[in-house]
Amino acid sequence: MTITAKANPDLATIVEKVNAGERLTLEDGLALYASEDLLTIAQLANQVNRQKNGDRVYFIQNMYINPTNVCEARCAFCGFRRDPGEEGAYTMSPEEVLAYVRERMTENIREFHIVGGHNHTVPFEYYVDTIAILKQHYPDVTIKAYTAAEIQFFAKISGLSVEDVLKRLIDAGLDTLPGGGAEILSERYRAKMSPDKASTDEWLEVHRIAHSLGLKTHATMLYGSIETHEERLMHMIRLRELQDETGGFMVFIPLAMQPRSVNAGIKRRTSAMDDLKTIAISRLMLDNFPHIKSYWINIGTQLTQLSMHYGASDIHGTLVEERISHAAGALTQTSLTRDELIWLIKGAHRVPVERDTFYNVVKVYD
Repeated sequence: MTITAKANPDLATIVEKVNAGERLTLEDGLALYASEDLLTIAQLANQVNRQKNGDRVYFIQNMYINPTNVCEARCAFCGFRRDPGEEGAYTMSPEEVLAYVRERMTENIREFHIVGGHNHTVPFEYYVDTIAILKQHYPDVTIKAYTAAEIQFFAKISGLSVEDVLKRLIDAGLDTLPGGGAEILSERYRAKMSPDKASTDEWLEVHRIAHSLGLKTHATMLYGSIETHEERLMHMIRLRELQDETGGFMVFIPLAMQPRSVNAGIKRRTSAMDDLKTIAISRLMLDNFPHIKSYWINIGTQLTQLSMHYGASDIHGTLVEERISHAAGALTQTSLTRDELIWLIKGAHRVPVERDTFYNVVKVYD
């Protein structure tokens, strides 16, 4: 069904653009954020998503692995990091990572999602060996490891170029990069919230180089703190421009900021309106991204189910044990089963599709 502008004249130009398949501008995005007409925005995002993906919503059976929480960076939003020797600090050896996986592994897990701290007390070889040992024992499992910020950090501690760092990791078994470390691609934001991590240009350049080496990668946006709507939209536009250049991104994942305490009041969490609007606007702005992911870990299962009508075509995965968002105050479960994910998708009157990392279909649950 094509959406008309009769319901809200303020969005008439945007409705016409979406119906004509025209790219939205920064000003269009600001108008969408300023609008109170959430339902029209949802209908537009749903229309665009269904043109790209039909009724299908994707998920994966995956495992999160966080080999270390020791980190030299001090991001304002992080509850996961620890200093060396601090209570709760840990660094698993490659062999301990393997043992951790063996205890939790099932035959249906198709992806290891590996992120951790910027641990300066171990050499670059530690990060290479962690991938290599997993690939050696689980050659058929995709390794999605190390954010662009981590890759930049590895270049710093190793003295290698970003390209050589990526080549070493690819030789060890790296298959794709996760989308983390992007936070908000604005230097004003990064100076206040993540001053010790990769800059906007550095984050984008890591993915540009990864794409040139044949990797398909992911992109995130951590919203809900000090950033402006304009900064969120410029974040999307910068990703869109790189996607125009390389075509290497598979999915965009808006991540709702967590308040660093499970006991935090609701005013310190993002609102349902903001979560749903951001997912929908992401779908409308990122016209060259195949998928928008709804991250149930941060917004909860009920909003995730609703988000499938706001432009989301992916609801992530089983995880087994998520630590980073929960260390920052996430209230959700640390994992879901395949049957629970299927239930969520069917409950939204969508078709569940189990996928691998690269959106190849494993099974359709009609």
